[in-house]
Amino acid sequence: MSLKADGTKMAYIPPYIPKDAKWYIAELVMECQIEGESSNVVHIDIVLVRADSPKEAFEKAEQLGREGEDSYLNPNDQRATWIYRGLRDLNVVHDELEHGTELMFEEKIGLSEDEVKALLTSKSQLNIFRLDQPRDPSYPNYISKEIMEEVLDMMRDDDSQHSVEADDLNS
Repeated sequence: MSLKADGTKMAYIPPYIPKDAKWYIAELVMECQIEGESSNVVHIDIVLVRADSPKEAFEKAEQLGREGEDSYLNPNDQRATWIYRGLRDLNVVHDELEHGTELMFEEKIGLSEDEVKALLTSKSQLNIFRLDQPRDPSYPNYISKEIMEEVLDMMRDDDSQHSVEADDLNS
């Protein structure tokens, strides 16, 4: 039992989980420690989990977190190690997945007009439209050296492909 602010008891009411629920949203806490760096990097990975029960969703979310653990060298030859720290939250998706399905919500009570306006983000500042800012070089570098080398190779191959095509056009 929980207590109200005035000290009276409140009955526990379990969350509503639809009988046919198949999808859950898990918030995985992943920590990256970089060799020689005093600062860590923590990501909250929000992932979709397919499960037939809350218990199975929990087990699958934990498995996803453990599968996300990794260790590799960054471009500075420092070891970057990702560690699954646990779940921040696990929620059920109440409806079938389709356009417009509510995945989760936050509730805020008693906000002023200014506080409501502060929740809003202009289109240009939404992640999908915002221009990437250069990364602060003082931040820990958790980029995989191997992947960066592959990307650079692909870019070189792409550039040489375009220069061959340009030569063909000039012939």
